[in-house]
Amino acid sequence: MKRLLVISTIIFGIFLLSFLSEYQEDLRRLYSRPVSEWPVPTIDSGIVWEEFQSLPKVDSNYFEIMESPEVVLGKYLFFDPILSGSNQISCSSCHNPQTSWADKLTVPIGHDHQEGSRNTPSLLNVYARQTLFWDGRDSTLEAQALSPIAAHHEMNMKTDELVPKLKAIPAYDTLFQTAYRNHDWSISEVVKALAAFQRTLKSRRSRFDEFLDGNYKVLNDQEIRGLHLFRNKARCMNCHHGQFMTDGQFHNIGLTYYKRKYEDLGRYHVTKDPADVGKFRTPSLRDVMNTDPWMHNGLFWNMTGLLNLYNSGMQMNSATPEQKAADPMYPVTDPLMQKLNLSKEEIADIAAFMQAITATKYRMRRPESLPR
Repeated sequence: MKRLLVISTIIFGIFLLSFLSEYQEDLRRLYSRPVSEWPVPTIDSGIVWEEFQSLPKVDSNYFEIMESPEVVLGKYLFFDPILSGSNQISCSSCHNPQTSWADKLTVPIGHDHQEGSRNTPSLLNVYARQTLFWDGRDSTLEAQALSPIAAHHEMNMKTDELVPKLKAIPAYDTLFQTAYRNHDWSISEVVKALAAFQRTLKSRRSRFDEFLDGNYKVLNDQEIRGLHLFRNKARCMNCHHGQFMTDGQFHNIGLTYYKRKYEDLGRYHVTKDPADVGKFRTPSLRDVMNTDPWMHNGLFWNMTGLLNLYNSGMQMNSATPEQKAADPMYPVTDPLMQKLNLSKEEIADIAAFMQAITATKYRMRRPESLPR
């Protein structure tokens, strides 16, 4: 009897391995074709989505763009602590080229060692964003630039004093006049230059981009399983799609911490609409494994743990009808968040796919000297 059980177990194991092997071969065949022929992903009703698209190869005009007077000026300003009240903090203090243009901190540390309240987002591909900051309060890089410069807990620079400070340096005055042909340049030109430089910060191509363009051997079996799960069972494509793997919209995914230690009302601070309590902009997943810690509060350092959180559905903190009636501000978790019933193996597969969509880091050199 025991021998029969052993034989049965072996036969079942062989059958299972054969089934899994065939399943893997089927998946590879499904995805080893142009993306327009891939299986349609699981998308909820009413969601407007875009198919994945690879990033272009290096722009042949890149070096010409980087040498343009406006971008050269913007790069100097970005790395120069003179933009801060203390002359000790630059834009690059929080957006470091060594750490994919973020800072690898839960929240940034600014003037007088004060902590910020939200995680520093990477500036990679910022040129493509329709809204800026986690709550979307600005829509252009020019408008965005002054906020961290002026904020007391960030760079603490009085903006009406910044231009005279820069004009007192002849080298900067020359750079501004060369870039803008204007002897009477102002704060408008300062933010234009900063924005021009930031628009050059683009992700490099990942292995997934190569896969999208037809190199079907570049992803391993686990990564292809993760891709399929990402598009279907894990429901990620509802919010993370298109060339930059984001819908650019605002969602409450259940991390508002309402009336608790880490409370953040998110987009409500911008719109004052109770329906926006706890909503934050969907981050791009481009280079995601280089931009930890994750989420608006920077509390999550482990991708497997973060995927487990999504697996839970995140509805445990959503307002009940009774709570909402008693308190209109009580946040409601987006219905897109649902329990996924992913296995440990499936979560590992999705985590592997996160590695495939992450490119190698490009560590831009800082200026060897600054205008003085």
